[in-house]
Amino acid sequence: MINRILIRIKVVQILYSYLLTKGEFKLETFNDNISRDKKYASSIYFDLILLILKLSGYNIGNKANITPSLLQNCKIAKLLINNNDIKALIAKENHNIGYYDNIISDLNNLIISSSVYKDFAKKKSTTLEDEVTLWNVIIGTIFLKNEKFVSASRQNEGFTLNGFELGSELLMNSLSELCDNRMSLTNARTALSTSLDKSYELYFCILNLMIELTKLQAENIENAKNKFLPTLEDLNPNTKFIDNKLIDLIINNPNFEEGLSKTSINWAEEPILLRNILNSIITSDAYNEYMSSNDSSLASDCDLWKNILKNIIFNNDDFIELLESKSSFWNDDLHVIGTFVIKTIKQFANNPESEINPISQFKDEEDAKFGITLFDETITNFETYRSYIDKFISKQWDSDRLAFMDIVIMTTAIAEMLKFPLIPIPVTLNEYIEIANSYSTAKSGQFINGILYSVINHLKSEGKLNK
Repeated sequence: MINRILIRIKVVQILYSYLLTKGEFKLETFNDNISRDKKYASSIYFDLILLILKLSGYNIGNKANITPSLLQNCKIAKLLINNNDIKALIAKENHNIGYYDNIISDLNNLIISSSVYKDFAKKKSTTLEDEVTLWNVIIGTIFLKNEKFVSASRQNEGFTLNGFELGSELLMNSLSELCDNRMSLTNARTALSTSLDKSYELYFCILNLMIELTKLQAENIENAKNKFLPTLEDLNPNTKFIDNKLIDLIINNPNFEEGLSKTSINWAEEPILLRNILNSIITSDAYNEYMSSNDSSLASDCDLWKNILKNIIFNNDDFIELLESKSSFWNDDLHVIGTFVIKTIKQFANNPESEINPISQFKDEEDAKFGITLFDETITNFETYRSYIDKFISKQWDSDRLAFMDIVIMTTAIAEMLKFPLIPIPVTLNEYIEIANSYSTAKSGQFINGILYSVINHLKSEGKLNK
């Protein structure tokens, strides 16, 4: 029931949230009213950040720039240079590292001759965690233990030894937090699974809403009979709506019982919304035509509810707002899940003598594994797939200025093309272009289409894509 269209959307959404958080450098903040030690801790903290940028080849407005080797592609430096607070610090030129200009080359030489750097350089590919380890070791064993570095740091009039040690430790903690993502990765995978489960729950929530609206109208009819001065219509009401055969079949079908009983929304606790929706129903042309018709067939009852769902309930702003307040996972589910509720109603209409089953959460075992496999494949190879993209945008586009959602959509599409050989390339392209048109910028679909075609041709030429 949860088809691959919705699964792809969920994967892209969870990946976007996870990668955006994972790639965020959280700058330590310092209050204005702090001790002398903490004041210098703040100073050396920013000194070390700027040194990382300088040693990674970035021009930050000071002399003695160097030409680094592997560090020029440093992922951490990219995260630092794109941090708005650090950008502001550099732009204002109110923080400089001129104290270290005379020893910058010495520091660079010490780094590239160190064992930790040599081990780092031997790796065919490096992760963010590898870089964090490298820089923390550099700070702890090269910078802080080097007499020239300590001497240069003392040129700052606010220098204190406690502040020197505290600021250095704070930066190493900030860097380590970049890699403290095992739990967040677990949470992201759990969120994906939960999101798909919640989508299936929404299917039963909508069916339950139909039942509760019918019950409410039955109560209204009974209350009208007991009014002080009931009318003839109150005493002899038209019960066609509350006798609807479709609702009766759903209520008495044991196959639906478990799903209906486990929904997180108790519609009886939303009396105002129920009354408003019911009022919209009974004042609609579809309802009045149905109530005045002599057709009492199951097909007619099913047609009414299809009409109510498509034209009244699914367009009700209060209903949509309530869904969003009950679960953040339901923001984009209604259109897809709604079609499966309609499909279930059609099954009842077309098979009046058969016991109908709820539509299964997934079509098969392969679909059940599709989302998490696609998620893991994209996470594992994100940097590699990103490099394919960068290869075809570097000449015309600044890759750092691309909408991050576009990057996530393209890397996920590449993962699908490489990991799932039975899915045709045009299917993958069309699906992710549609996602881009809905969830990214106005021109993203066309842009992503062009880039992915270039990536596909490149992968085919290298024998990495054979379909």
